Amino acid sequence: MGLRANPTYRQRRFGAEVRRLRERAGLSVGEGAAVMGMRQGHISAVESGRTGLSPERLRALSREVDGVNPTYLDALVEMGQDPGKGWWSAYQGRVRPSLLDMAGLEAGAVRLVTYEPTFVPVLLQTQAYATAAFRRGYTRVSPEEQDLDVEFRMRRQEVLTNERPPQFHAIIHEAALHVTLGSPEVMRSQLLRLIEASRMPNVTIQVLPFDGPSPFGTPFTLLEPAVPELGTVVVPRIEKSLNLGDEESLARYNDWFASLSETALLPVDAAVQPEAHLTKDSLGLIQRLLYPLL
Repeated sequence: MGLRANPTYRQRRFGAEVRRLRERAGLSVGEGAAVMGMRQGHISAVESGRTGLSPERLRALSREVDGVNPTYLDALVEMGQDPGKGWWSAYQGRVRPSLLDMAGLEAGAVRLVTYEPTFVPVLLQTQAYATAAFRRGYTRVSPEEQDLDVEFRMRRQEVLTNERPPQFHAIIHEAALHVTLGSPEVMRSQLLRLIEASRMPNVTIQVLPFDGPSPFGTPFTLLEPAVPELGTVVVPRIEKSLNLGDEESLARYNDWFASLSETALLPVDAAVQPEAHLTKDSLGLIQRLLYPLL
């Protein structure tokens, strides 16, 4: 089997975890290769995500490491064997590789948390809002490419209604809800969509108000599979998203999200009657923004 020219994020992440195991064992590349019965060049290719590693060799390496969590090891073995294919594979070569990676991460997550200071999160966008957002974007693309990207976004949203959907918690800064994309009608439908989505048992939506503490300026999404150590933080950039999977980054962004959640208004609860709103909350703020759009 030839080496991969363009490994996916999942493949690169698997290689990075193999490297961490080898380094935890205190083994050089050559020593790690000897433990696994392979050439030194082979292990370098594995750690860069350019080729795979058999479960037997991975477990041989893990036996050199003290205190490896068996659950983590089983999940890592599964990651190494999983081809990472799904509905998004049909879009290979048609949308950006980073979008394919994101869809794969969402499909494998049991917990998704996201913070957005400027836009409504992708998984909660209406089609009209997503289309308007692309037209206001920084990157010039053809109408056909815009339509394909919007279609892909709408497909990604199905993760929230799958048979085993992840727990999804979104914090949106109030500024994102004041920006009119497309038309007042588009924004009204989008605000109503947020209320509708809040009725889903696996969805939590909070708004971070203007009159709160200074907002965190960078959007991010934390995608956590069944084994949290294999989670990923995605920090979007104009050109290329930044994917972080090290223990320190996962802990730091988890702490930041917890702090944002404490600062934000109480979650949207569409079941609460208007007269029951004794304190300012996310639903009340969204409803207030709806009135001028009538």
